[in-house]
Amino acid sequence: MGTTQNEDVLVMQHSDPRVNFGAQVTEDRNYLVIYENKGFDGNKITIRDIFTKKDLKSFGNDYSVKYSVVGNFGTIFYIITNEGAPNNKIWALDVKAGKEAVTVIPEKDFVLEGAYLNGNDKILTHYLKDAQAKIELYHTNGKYIKDIQLPAPGTVPDIYSKPGNDEVFYTFTAFTYPTSSFVYDLNNDESKPFFTSKLDFKPEEFETKQIFYTSKDGTKVPMFVVHKQGIELNGKNPTLLYGYGGFDVNITPSFSVSRLLWLQSGGIYVSANIRGGGEYGKKWHEGGTKLNKQNVFDDFIAAAEYLIQNKYTSPEKLAISGGSNGGLLVGAVVNQRPELFAAAVPAVGVMDMLRFHKFTIGAAWSSDYGSSEDSIQFQYIYKYSPIHNISDTKNYPAILVTTADHDDRVVSAHSFKYISTLQEKYKGENPVLIRIQTNAGHGAGKPTAVIIAEQADIYSFLLKT
Repeated sequence: MGTTQNEDVLVMQHSDPRVNFGAQVTEDRNYLVIYENKGFDGNKITIRDIFTKKDLKSFGNDYSVKYSVVGNFGTIFYIITNEGAPNNKIWALDVKAGKEAVTVIPEKDFVLEGAYLNGNDKILTHYLKDAQAKIELYHTNGKYIKDIQLPAPGTVPDIYSKPGNDEVFYTFTAFTYPTSSFVYDLNNDESKPFFTSKLDFKPEEFETKQIFYTSKDGTKVPMFVVHKQGIELNGKNPTLLYGYGGFDVNITPSFSVSRLLWLQSGGIYVSANIRGGGEYGKKWHEGGTKLNKQNVFDDFIAAAEYLIQNKYTSPEKLAISGGSNGGLLVGAVVNQRPELFAAAVPAVGVMDMLRFHKFTIGAAWSSDYGSSEDSIQFQYIYKYSPIHNISDTKNYPAILVTTADHDDRVVSAHSFKYISTLQEKYKGENPVLIRIQTNAGHGAGKPTAVIIAEQADIYSFLLKT
């Protein structure tokens, strides 16, 4: 800062233009951690002494394994990795001792999402167990101390903790628990509210349950079902089924005001933790990628079938939604099983699977999707690509595509080509529409007024169809 560009100091470079860089300075300001990746499969890290400019240790030259530095106490670094541990583990590494890293907290049956150093010798671990947060405290030698009690089953989106500090700040949310902040004191084992959202509704009037259903290949898949207490299972309940299923992303309980209005109006909300996500670690993710991508669609279809068979709803009352990779999910599923749904909302979806890698950052998605430039993968991808499988004989549900004219993540051409092909081929009576947000991108950073307008349009569409 404060100097001209020609005075900038080169820190790291790579001859491969696909390689992306990131950097992290340790809390003690003594070390620089440099991250390299060229996709989502894994990364390389380099730990550099800021003062001597000497690289002390590096891992991951082939980008096949994930590494993330938690922090350091002096020269001892703590690193999360999935090397030989699909659900992740924590290493300790003394960067000045010249020894190999040792495992201090081994892999568990559930996924390690993150870890944080606190006090003078503590590690706070954030696990995901059946798509719900679980927080545990350890000594740096790996000895378990205790679980941190959370307000309810749900999600911990953010944790802030640092070495030398005995307080931990975290946020918590669930489907009927507005996002709130808490401070936890290590010394007295107590969480106190730091900030609590105030909304005029009664959480006790609603019920959240987790159901494990069976997918096409016999895999057990969890989904959260949220509705008013005492709802009648008569097949007549308007139901919105949401899914994502990709890029190791976890879909966990979270609060939404617009979703609350849906629930208060008698609707059911369902969030399916389908394969492709990271809810159960590396194997769960890989089970929904490349030549396994159909598993994602099968899982979502099986969720819809379960809801119908168990009288939560019916095809005449069931809507589906998903954004980005979830937009691809919705686009593929309405092609494969349109008779299951009354309405569908694919948002900013990846719809042209043969050319996605040609636009902006799309090439990086090949780690999940594969590539049409590979002859075997081409045949597989072509069979589910939403644009290339629109039928002129099937009766599609009502469809509202949403996109933004300045989306440089999933370019709006995907949605434009999809809706134009659908409108050309579909001869039925259900509306097939597109909503284009101007002067907006992929979704992050939208003004509140824009979010309200968009959600109002989406829920109005669902209620009308």
